[in-house]
Amino acid sequence: MTAKAKVYVVGAGAWGTALAQAAALGGCDVTLCGRNPAVISAVNDERRNPFYISDAPIAEGVSAQIGTGGLGAADFVLLVVPAQESRNALGEISPQALAGMPVVLCAKGLEKGTMLRPSQVLQAAAPQANPLVLSGPSFASEVARGKPTAVTIAGEDEALTELIAHHLAGPTFRLYAAGDMTGVELAGALKNVYAIACGAVQGADLGLSARSSVLARAFAEMSRLVAEVGGKPQTLTGLAGLGDLTLSCTSRESRNFDFGWRLGAGQTLAELTGEGAKLAEGRHSAPVAKALANEAGVDVPIIDAVNALIEGHSDIAGLVEMLMTRPLKRDVEI
Repeated sequence: MTAKAKVYVVGAGAWGTALAQAAALGGCDVTLCGRNPAVISAVNDERRNPFYISDAPIAEGVSAQIGTGGLGAADFVLLVVPAQESRNALGEISPQALAGMPVVLCAKGLEKGTMLRPSQVLQAAAPQANPLVLSGPSFASEVARGKPTAVTIAGEDEALTELIAHHLAGPTFRLYAAGDMTGVELAGALKNVYAIACGAVQGADLGLSARSSVLARAFAEMSRLVAEVGGKPQTLTGLAGLGDLTLSCTSRESRNFDFGWRLGAGQTLAELTGEGAKLAEGRHSAPVAKALANEAGVDVPIIDAVNALIEGHSDIAGLVEMLMTRPLKRDVEI
């Protein structure tokens, strides 16, 4: 890998643009790959992406292009498309171009129908690629504007993971290397589901005490599920676990929290998923998380409640009553 790493960022939405900006500020030579000619022109000619992050000027180290031509010459790739679109995006790239290539997976979700994590989707599409996972408490608009942010990057090869962390790190973007890809991926997917739950509580005006209770019990629930399916419990105490869960469950800048808030406030699913609606990945991950928990034999009442809310089987008042009348249990003991 060269001193000035050549990075391809696949996906020119808000998060892809933000990570391209962060990588360029870290000293990388960045190619941002997208599909919308208007986005590509704006990045190259106006140094901004008015469709996703209009108030953040884009560094000169970023150039944009349609498609992924030349990707095989990259030192590493950031795949920054929604979890449900990852397989299609990878299908447009030759597996040979990704053979031996470090691919940093930046989506937070579980694939519908297969229950696969992003790294497993990559393994199916390009078996010879070298997967890594980036996750943690981060809003695209803040990263793009240079607000201080710290995230986790996880990979099986310790030296490679630390090297890529070094290349992506910049004056306001800090990466902590880790080895537990399973735990990092699951935490990133599950926190979106729990953000819907916390948002619904807030939108229904049930109070900050109720939201904090749901957040704490969500962490306990997530810890049980992640440990049961192969993640490491200590991963959840870090940025990809508690850090991201806390951010996503407390701010309407989180699309999943906002989605839940609107449901709790009385909007319908049809109103929230119509044309032009923002993607709330937790809506897609919730039924997958429920199936994963059922398969593992883990009790997940909050995930069950989110699914009931999304599917219209209950309103927020009914779900709160259900959760509050569950058998009493002991809290965490040391």
